[in-house]
Order: sequence, then C-alpha cells, then structure tokens
Amino acid sequence: MDGGGPPLSSKVTVALAVLACAACCALPVLIGAGLLTGAGAALAERTLLAVAALLIAAVAGMWWLHRRRASRAAPAGTCGCGGKGCGC
Repeated sequence: MDGGGPPLSSKVTVALAVLACAACCALPVLIGAGLLTGAGAALAERTLLAVAALLIAAVAGMWWLHRRRASRAAPAGTCGCGGKGCGC
C-alpha cells in the first residue's frame, strides 16, 4: 500500500467500469453505423450496465476493506482524525 491512497486493484476496477460505461454510450453510434442491430444493442446495453454496476460494487468493497485494514494497522493510541483521514 502506498500510504493512504487507493490500491491499484481499485484503480484498475474503476477504469474497467468507466470503459464499460463508455462502451454503453457508444452503442447508438454503432447502431447508426449499421454495425449493431436494435436487438443486439439492447442485449449489449443490459450486459454493459450490469458489468459496470458489478465493478462499482467491487470497488466499494475493495475501498471498505482497504480502509478497514488501514485502521487496524494503525499504532495503538493514534485514534482521531489527521491529514490522512480518521482511524483508530
């Protein structure tokens, strides 16, 4: 861990969620270009939205776990809030 920042796994997962959202937003362009049918776009849209939602939930879980581990790793007697956040 790099001293309080988000772990690399969270950063990668967020990037994948953003990519899934961007792909979902590109569906109308793909339909207009004739590369995707309406039914294919509907299926792709539902799949991409589900993947993005699962990735965001995974990021939230990783963030919670990271904060929990960081607060448990703090030395005894350092409870309170400081420049790097709150913890005990």
